[in-house]
Amino acid sequence: MPYINLDAIDLKILTALQEDGRLTNNELADRIGLSPSPCLRRVRRLERDGFIRTYRAVLDRESVGLGLTVFVEIKVEKHSRDNARALQEALSAMPEVVSCHMVSGTADFIAEIVVPNLKAYERLLTEKLLTLPMIGDIRSNFVLTRAKSDAALPLGHLKRGGGPACEPGADA
Repeated sequence: MPYINLDAIDLKILTALQEDGRLTNNELADRIGLSPSPCLRRVRRLERDGFIRTYRAVLDRESVGLGLTVFVEIKVEKHSRDNARALQEALSAMPEVVSCHMVSGTADFIAEIVVPNLKAYERLLTEKLLTLPMIGDIRSNFVLTRAKSDAALPLGHLKRGGGPACEPGADA
């Protein structure tokens, strides 16, 4: 695990921004008990150091017409680094693929796909996925009910006493 230099205030900032990324700097400073200038410096450092990658709105899938979520297990035909890389690139280029992971087990990759409906998934499957030469097998798992999605990352392991991953921190 890489050395992580976060203190309690940094963790409060990360937690607050995961709850509401639209907080103004003044609102964030009030929420974590810091004045605005040091709060902004800390946020900028967290952004610069890669702890905060981006800010965005999480849209309601059904409200924007993406009522079907499919988890697709994909096996690579001939295992090679080039085939794995080519498949990653192809899946990354498809806007319908909202997440993709190389995994161990019976599949080589699991892709989360969102589409308007079953017909749209059939088109994606037959016109894009099945045309990729490095794919050996595909298994589709249709989501019936989303129990949890878009959750904040758990940060409890970074708190003091949580192990070597956290060091008392940077100055305010």
